[in-house]
Amino acid sequence: MDSKEFKKFREKLNKTQKQMAQLLGVSIKAVHSYEQGWRNIPANVERQMFFLLSRMDGNPKDRKPCWVIKKCPTETKKQCPAWEFQAGELCWFINGNICCGDACMDWADKMKCCRSCKVFKSFF
Repeated sequence: MDSKEFKKFREKLNKTQKQMAQLLGVSIKAVHSYEQGWRNIPANVERQMFFLLSRMDGNPKDRKPCWVIKKCPTETKKQCPAWEFQAGELCWFINGNICCGDACMDWADKMKCCRSCKVFKSFF
């Protein structure tokens, strides 16, 4: 997530910098620095921002799970934590899923895969 995207999402959440700082558990100065591009946005902040955005539009239970949308075979589902924990609408939030072939072990690699996925894109 870059500074422009961070600001756009904060505004979409209809939050001031102070309110966003409280929601994210960071200082107002940190939020200002993220928006100015003076600081990189940490993975935990990006993840929480996406989570908050995912809760804005309606009931998440109304969404189809990722394994239905992506038509995952049974063997793939059995290896996937999103299926194991029945969190198909939050697959992008859970590390260890295997959408890109192998489990991504860090957030940056995972988000490269997720940002091109229609499940993730449906939220943003």
